[in-house]
Amino acid sequence: MEFKVVISDPATGKAYQKVVSGANANKLIGKQVGDVVNGTLVELPPDYELQITGGSDRDGVPIRPDIPGSGRKKILLSGGVGFRPKEKGLRRRKLVRGRVISRDIVQINMKVVTHGKVPLEEFFKKTEESKE
Repeated sequence: MEFKVVISDPATGKAYQKVVSGANANKLIGKQVGDVVNGTLVELPPDYELQITGGSDRDGVPIRPDIPGSGRKKILLSGGVGFRPKEKGLRRRKLVRGRVISRDIVQINMKVVTHGKVPLEEFFKKTEESKE
């Protein structure tokens, strides 16, 4: 079990990607969009706090925060997550996923709520250097 976690930093406008697997990935199952989690779940220092903002499953179906549960549903959308209308008043029935994270999810989007002492940029720079 593994998730691709995209962490965005509103202070700098940058986003960082991290693969989370094992016990930390299992702790993310059951969390909902809007929940605040500790940075240790995505191998960041414990003084970081992250908020889950969305994600998608293996087929690219987006997580919508206003749909309960973790299943897929076809709903009528006039805008927002999962549908961007090209003209005013356009509505479409689209497939979206509920707000609860399950095993079917591949990507989870998060944003930094509380910053730690070490900037995110330095932390991810260290992991990029170790890969080279």
